[in-house]
Formats: sequence, C-alpha cells, structure tokens
Amino acid sequence: MQTDWPAEHSAALREFFAKGMSHAESAKAINAKFGTAYSRSAAIGKAKRMGLAGTGRQDVSPPPQAIQPRLRDRRERRIPQPRRPMPTFESVEAVKLRCVEIDPRHLSLIELERGDCRYPYGGDEEGEAVTFCGHPQRHGSSYCMAHFHLTRCPAPHRSAPPARFHLWSRHERVERRQFHV
Repeated sequence: MQTDWPAEHSAALREFFAKGMSHAESAKAINAKFGTAYSRSAAIGKAKRMGLAGTGRQDVSPPPQAIQPRLRDRRERRIPQPRRPMPTFESVEAVKLRCVEIDPRHLSLIELERGDCRYPYGGDEEGEAVTFCGHPQRHGSSYCMAHFHLTRCPAPHRSAPPARFHLWSRHERVERRQFHV
C-alpha cells in the first residue's frame, strides 16, 4: 500500500480537481497517465491530505438507473389471506389409561426426598395439585418398580397368546452339552 504519492501524481490530482473531475475519474486518469493503480478512495484520501476535498465539493456520480419493477404473471400473484380459519376438533371419548395396583403416598414436590418415586398424580383439573408416588425408586430410574414397568413396558395384547420359551438352567446346559458330545 502506497501512502505517499510522487509530486507529479499530486500535481495531476490537483489539475483534475480544478477541472471539476470526480475522484473516481481523477484516479482513472492518473492511472492511465502514469501506469499506477490508485483507487477512488486513494484519490479521496490524498485530496483530503492536500486540502482539496474540504471545499464543499462533492463527488459527482451519475444517478442510479431506475429499476423497473418486475411484473408477475397473474398465476404467480397470491391474494393474502388475513387469517387462516381455526381447525375444529371433535370431542373424543377419553382413553382409559393403564394403572398400577399401588397405593401412592401423594407427596408434594417439596416433601419428596432423594430416592422417592417421581411418578405424578393429579393436575388434570384446573387448580388441582400435583402429587407424587413417593415409594422407593428402582435402581437407575426416577420411578418405583411398578411405575417403571407401567411407563416402559407396552401393555400386553389381550388377543395374542402368551409367548412360550424355556429358560435353561446352568445345570441343564451342562447336561445338554455332555449329551450332544
């Protein structure tokens, strides 16, 4: 970046300024005459340092060409809708939830201690307090054993027959291996 201009470049800038040329035009003319690469900003900076730019003269540039608005085809036009209609919901019969045969302690959040089941009860109605089960938690869970299985295990299908499988004991496996050898 060149900070100081040679005397002949400064004299050319003063000459072009006196002719009323813009800073961009002056920079182009100096670049063409001396084979330099001054920018418009460089010409403005040098003119300010020389005391030429503070005379109230503004850089005259051609007015921007008016951009013609692009007309859309009629099929592209979209009429704005003020609001979308609210969906209507039909009343649905309440689903019977599975429950656990357990008598909860109904502890408030403040009464819960470390290791108590965090399964919530209540809060369905407006203003109804929420209480928690409070029985000892299952290891690695926030719920007691009954609530853990209620929340994690799917309900068995009534129509499907129970699955049949055989659990081999360690003793049976040893006998089985000896038999097949």
